[in-house]
Amino acid sequence: MSLSPETIVGTRIHPTALIDPSAHIGQDVEIGPWAMIGPQCVVGDGSRIAGRVTLERNVRLGQRVSLGVGAVLGGDPQDLKFRGEETWVEIGDDTTVREYATINRGTAHSITTKVGKHCFLMSYVHLAHDCQLGDHIIISNGTQLAGHVNVEDRAIISGLCAVHQFARIGRHSFIGGCSRVSQDVPPYVRAVGNPIKLFGLNSVGLQRSGFDEPVVRELKKAYRYCFRSDLNLSQGVEKARAEIELIPEVQHFLEFIEASQRGVGF
Repeated sequence: MSLSPETIVGTRIHPTALIDPSAHIGQDVEIGPWAMIGPQCVVGDGSRIAGRVTLERNVRLGQRVSLGVGAVLGGDPQDLKFRGEETWVEIGDDTTVREYATINRGTAHSITTKVGKHCFLMSYVHLAHDCQLGDHIIISNGTQLAGHVNVEDRAIISGLCAVHQFARIGRHSFIGGCSRVSQDVPPYVRAVGNPIKLFGLNSVGLQRSGFDEPVVRELKKAYRYCFRSDLNLSQGVEKARAEIELIPEVQHFLEFIEASQRGVGF
């Protein structure tokens, strides 16, 4: 596909970039030197593609997405069950993916590896096949997510963490650096360690996100019943349901725990 900077309104494409004829490039896009845009890729309006970025195939970028030098999106899933079916990577609006990060396509299990809006994935982050990320998520340098990991909105995962396949990370949670996440991390909590352990609510994060004090107070009660009492986990959930006002945040906290297939770290 031969494109000059005048081909699309406001778009600037370096002459060394390689763009497949089936790719769609939006308006006001920048594509740097030696970037490669493969088959069936879509680059949304206002996006910035740095030099030597590779979109291998079947990648949809939303509007104003920024990709750092050497990032590789849309590679085949690293899954022995993959048989070449048509699968995708989708990146939401206003998300930044920094240098040398890698995001693999999905498998027949969910078809698409998804990253939501306003996320920030730092250098050398890896998202394996079928990961599902919500909005406003931050993942720091060198963290690796195995296949089928689900991360809810506004979670923060620090650097050099390893997240086991099929693990879930709840909304507004914070995971400290160098952690091994082999179990689910409930929403609204702080966690760190190898193996992962819980260290109370993510109080600072909740304050920064504008949670009202009554909401934080009820979440603290639910956390104590589930993780800091003499009750086992199912008993703690039952007592929380009986004695705490089931505001939406508490309800989500308890439902997340009840739905866990891998268990939650203590």
